[in-house]
Parts: sequence; C-alpha cells; structure tokens
Amino acid sequence: MTTKTGKKNKSTLRITEGSSNVFADIGLANPEQELLKARLTLQIYRTIKGRKLTQVQAGEVLGIKQPHVSSLMRGQSGAFSVERLMDFLTALGHDIEIAVTPSRKEHGKMSVSVAERVPT
Repeated sequence: MTTKTGKKNKSTLRITEGSSNVFADIGLANPEQELLKARLTLQIYRTIKGRKLTQVQAGEVLGIKQPHVSSLMRGQSGAFSVERLMDFLTALGHDIEIAVTPSRKEHGKMSVSVAERVPT
C-alpha cells in the first residue's frame, strides 16, 4: 500500500492506496474467499434484477426463503458458502467453470470471471 499526504483546507489529508482486494486491506481472515463470494453475490444480484424477479420468485428459484434473498440483494453473502453461491448461479441459468492453473507465486489466488451473454 502507498500512503500520500496532501493539503486540504489547511489540514493534513492522508490518503492510503489500497490493494485490489478491499477485504485484505481491512484485515479479514480469508480475503480472497470473501472477494470471491462478493463477486458471485454481485452476479446473483445482477441476474435477479435483470430477470425482474421479485425476492419471493427468486427464493423459489434458489430454494431459499425471501429474507435470505433480501440479504443477498444487500450484498450479505456471509451465511452462504462459495459452493452454495455457485449453486444459486446455476439455478439462475449460468454455467460455472473452475480452472486450476499453476501460479507463478508461492501462494496462488482465487478469481472470478463473468462472461455476459451476447443478445442474439
């Protein structure tokens, strides 16, 4: 992280540049997993909104109750595992691909790529 100091209205403003993972920046225990869950949850949100489903309808598709859909729609994925979030995406009509590749670093990373459907 990089720290910069500047002047603003005669007071010192301290700006710290973060990494590409906010969960690591705030010191969570499993930041890569949290980022993965956040990206999966965002795709669930986008899909539900894009299909114009109510939370009750989405719950029926996902096999969960409306209050749990409400939590997902507010970005709260803590109660669900990565596997469960992927199950939700497949229930919503998405294919999930997992690729395992060698890392150039000692410790690998997890990432999600989302391919948008091109209208035909």
